[in-house]
Amino acid sequence: AGTVACNPHLQMLHGHRVALRADLENLRGKVALISGGGSGHEPAHAGYIGKGMLTGVVAGPVFTSPAVGSILAAIRAVRKAGAVGTLLIVKNYTGDRLNFGLALEQARAEGASVEMVVIGDDCAFTKQKKAGRRGLCGTVLIHKVAGALSEAGCGLSAIVAFYFCTGTLGVSLTPCSVPGSRPTFQLADDELELGLGIHGEAGVRRMKITSADQVVKIMLDHMTSHSNASRVRLKSGASVVLMVNNLGGLSYLELSVVAGSAVRCLESRGIHIARVFVGSFMTALEMAGVSLTLLLVDDELLTLIDSDTTAVAWSQPAKVHVSGQKRVRESVAPKEEEKEDIISLSLRNFLAVLEKVCNTLLNLQEELNDLDRAAGDGDCGSTHARAARAIQEWVDSKPLPLYPSQLLSALAKLLLEKMGGSSGALYGLFLTAAAQPLRTDDELATWSAAVDAGIDAMMRYGGAAPGDRTMVSNVP
Repeated sequence: AGTVACNPHLQMLHGHRVALRADLENLRGKVALISGGGSGHEPAHAGYIGKGMLTGVVAGPVFTSPAVGSILAAIRAVRKAGAVGTLLIVKNYTGDRLNFGLALEQARAEGASVEMVVIGDDCAFTKQKKAGRRGLCGTVLIHKVAGALSEAGCGLSAIVAFYFCTGTLGVSLTPCSVPGSRPTFQLADDELELGLGIHGEAGVRRMKITSADQVVKIMLDHMTSHSNASRVRLKSGASVVLMVNNLGGLSYLELSVVAGSAVRCLESRGIHIARVFVGSFMTALEMAGVSLTLLLVDDELLTLIDSDTTAVAWSQPAKVHVSGQKRVRESVAPKEEEKEDIISLSLRNFLAVLEKVCNTLLNLQEELNDLDRAAGDGDCGSTHARAARAIQEWVDSKPLPLYPSQLLSALAKLLLEKMGGSSGALYGLFLTAAAQPLRTDDELATWSAAVDAGIDAMMRYGGAAPGDRTMVSNVP
């Protein structure tokens, strides 16, 4: 209901948990596509209703198959609108197969032309099970391809016969929990579950948390292993669409880390990546996990993936191949400063002061963190300790500049790079501005002017003034 309320192109079917395209009159002469299942997988499936994708969706309660009566009502609605046939796209779960199957039989008894395809794209189980492979995020790609075929005027039998080769595997740091219930399983804080289902069904392996690169490698190895009966038959030179799906509780930052790992891992195996979709496509409530889906594509299939749709949850990437693109542009090297003809700074005195400052910051790390927890985010000590260690490594690893302005400029760049955050920016401002007066001489009065210039820059860009309880609070 919330999806419909926010999308003027959708309508609810009165008396049923059914959402439909609002422009059903444009369906005349085409095949209608109906999908659905239990709730809790949003944006699947209502987010994929629209021209070029699904015609309608039937929703059940959380993780529970929809009612037969509602499925039948959806079929009747699209038939009345003039659809020449109806295709039910169903994930491979027993309840969904039974309820959609019963609705299909009842609709056929009324004279409707209805077919059903059952999607099973799970690559978790290495041996075939009687129930078959579970339906996972690959179902969304089937929605897109089938919707494009319908929009192009293909008949019901042609859409049913269209061949796909897709596979999905998930991994998670946490289980999910149906509202009002306990989590579906338990994981230790340092564990991952590989191959779990989108309703919290147990996976095939538990392992210790490791890097994203290693997790992705394990996932792709499992998905493509010759000993896996449900594998994706991937060979070097193959072209794929990659879908990196948030199972519900990951940040987009984490999702992007996994996506980058997946692209690098696939390309290292000689796989050509045609398109990458990254986002929340088929979730499992609040599960902090990710699934990878691979769809083998040729030019025809890629054209269908790229075709337009009005479905609000479909994320259309650029229609350009991902592999083969140059991803790094060379940075412009800074112009080297000319050495001023002035007396050089005493390195011995400077290093002694710098070492004293660094040791003091390292010793005060926890005390500064404790103070910052009362006033901020608790990382002041850690941030300054990180800067101190970076300075010590810098002093030990390379010759230092002999001239005051160059020395302060180099320190500014170091802190901007290694310290980060607002502290890095403030120190960078101070040192960069302080370096300017010292370009002419290094007399004591010039050093005083340099300090004033640095403080002025911090106040000008940082917005603070003496008395504001900031880094400049004690400036006279």
